[in-house]
Amino acid sequence: MSPPLHARVGEITERIAERSRDSRRRYLERIDDAVSQGPARKKLGCANFAHGFAACGVADKQRLRDGLGPNLAIVTAYNDMLSAH
Repeated sequence: MSPPLHARVGEITERIAERSRDSRRRYLERIDDAVSQGPARKKLGCANFAHGFAACGVADKQRLRDGLGPNLAIVTAYNDMLSAH
C-alpha cells in the first residue's frame, strides 16, 4: 500500500491540475480530432522515406502510396545502410 500523499504535494498537484484544466481539455480535443481523421502518412516529409521506399516490394510500395501500410523507422546515431545518414 502506498503511503498517503503529503498535504503540500496534494495542494500543489491540485493547483497545477486546475491551472491546466482548460489547456489540457483543448489539447485532448485536438488529439481526439486527429485520431478521428486517421493517419497522416501522406503528409509526412521525405525524412529519407525515399530510401526505404526504394527497398520495398511492389505490394508494400502500393500500401505506402495509399497511406495504408505501416511507415516505421528506427533511427540511430550510426547507420551505414543509408548514404544520407
